[in-house]
Amino acid sequence: MTAIRVLLVDDDPLVRAGLSFMLGGADDLEIVGEAADGGEVEALVDRTRPDVVLMDIRMPTVDGLTATEALRRREDAPQVVVLTTFHADDQVLLALRAGAAGFVLKDTPPAEIVAAVRRVAAGDPVLSPAVTRQLMAHAAGDAGDTRRTRARDRVAALNDREREVAVAVGRGLANAEIAAELYMSVATVKTHVSRILAKLDLNNRVQIALLAHDAGLLEDTDNL
Repeated sequence: MTAIRVLLVDDDPLVRAGLSFMLGGADDLEIVGEAADGGEVEALVDRTRPDVVLMDIRMPTVDGLTATEALRRREDAPQVVVLTTFHADDQVLLALRAGAAGFVLKDTPPAEIVAAVRRVAAGDPVLSPAVTRQLMAHAAGDAGDTRRTRARDRVAALNDREREVAVAVGRGLANAEIAAELYMSVATVKTHVSRILAKLDLNNRVQIALLAHDAGLLEDTDNL
């Protein structure tokens, strides 16, 4: 079994030590490097080739948002999980929009952080619909009406089936759940998700969920 390679980025050495201890105890995870600031991240990624980066959102020199944006522009971009102290943080939402695959609170139980790393490495987001809605309520940047108009213009590129899949992704459903609900195979769901990502120039399911929220596609669903 190939271990999941993890890079830790946090300006607090005690936090890094704690993360290293809890993640290092998992047989399928390998800590390949540590950084104390976002400015160190790209060089470390070049050297260590991590699968997942655990990224503190607030650091004194180069913050986690800036570092995430830089990483997600790379062709070989690792997955990024944001570390934060707050459930609803504008910087976290911006990092998710930039391509982070989810976030975990720093006081999350160790087993859940390990599970989050495994999920992200497997291509699944670490973000529930309820948390997405909470983040959206604290959104920074464009006024709500402007963001909604832009989002609706973008999702207009989707056909009806892709739009249904986008809504299901926004509701937090896994591929198998989407397949059962929409009467299609899991392989077909994956194909639709890939097409949505390509059409809308997005790079993960979290961004699909955020765009679905922005466009107002989830307002009539029961699961939010």
